[in-house]
Amino acid sequence: MHIGAMTSGGDSPGMNACLRAVVRTALHHGARATGIMRGFIGVAGPEAELVPLSTESVSNILQRGGSFLKCGRCPEMHTEEGQERAAQRLREADIDVFIGIGGNGTLQGLLALLPHWDGGVILLPGTIDNDCGGTDYTIGYDTALNTALEAIDRIRDTAEAFDRVFLVEVMGRNCGALAVGAALAGGAEEVIVPETPTDLEELAGRIIKGQKAGRGTSIVVIAENDDAGSAPQIAEWLKSHHNLETRVCVLGHVQRGGSPTAQDRILASRLGAYAVGVALETQGRIAAAIGVRDDKVVTTPLAEAAKQAPCASAELIELVNELSR
Repeated sequence: MHIGAMTSGGDSPGMNACLRAVVRTALHHGARATGIMRGFIGVAGPEAELVPLSTESVSNILQRGGSFLKCGRCPEMHTEEGQERAAQRLREADIDVFIGIGGNGTLQGLLALLPHWDGGVILLPGTIDNDCGGTDYTIGYDTALNTALEAIDRIRDTAEAFDRVFLVEVMGRNCGALAVGAALAGGAEEVIVPETPTDLEELAGRIIKGQKAGRGTSIVVIAENDDAGSAPQIAEWLKSHHNLETRVCVLGHVQRGGSPTAQDRILASRLGAYAVGVALETQGRIAAAIGVRDDKVVTTPLAEAAKQAPCASAELIELVNELSR
């Protein structure tokens, strides 16, 4: 068995831990492992970028953020020519199962590859957005959540010192899971997410009501891509419509970096090792996403996982609202 592995799309903490598990489990069972550099670029781009992997290749990377194989987004994978080129290069390398660690873009790329290639494909969900089908949690989400929480804790200190309203924008793509988790753990007064419609008049009213009641400090956590706009746009609206002074903090790419938490290292290791086991058990005849449900590792057909649209928990959104009043 020859297993190829890549990290694709945006990086997330724990990708290296996952690669380590894939490679060491493969070698333990007598399989070969090859790394594809820069995601799909390594097979669909202008030149092939494949490197043999050994135990030494993945030594001392468990604690590192990013990906030693690099990440990338590949426009060629949106074309049939690029998809066929990727399949041909995988065939030339004698790869039996192609493992992609990434998010929804990686999932779509693996699906697009299937009509051109008769090998196996496995998605291991690696994204801070926690928005992949077939799993409760994605690799990197816990680390990003803790990064956002640390920032909110620090912001609250200065917010209370000056009785200020802070708007904190976090990542998440079109999913508010990261924002809701950070808001709940950070004791935020408000959370704004794509899953629920945002009424800025009502938001302003609650902030003003809190100020009149003596609560000078408010933390509003905003998920990117909300229908009301970005944190700077919402701040501008609050100023122009209600003369509300706010401060804005867009956390941005700082959420992607850093050493993965213990939870992300464990999740990445479990999924990586399980993926190799499934590849060997099915003799490479597989097209699936592997994740965790109720703390059990599960396999979901790739096409089915693509149809699922994970979103922020309505229960947790309501809990944020209840605890902030």
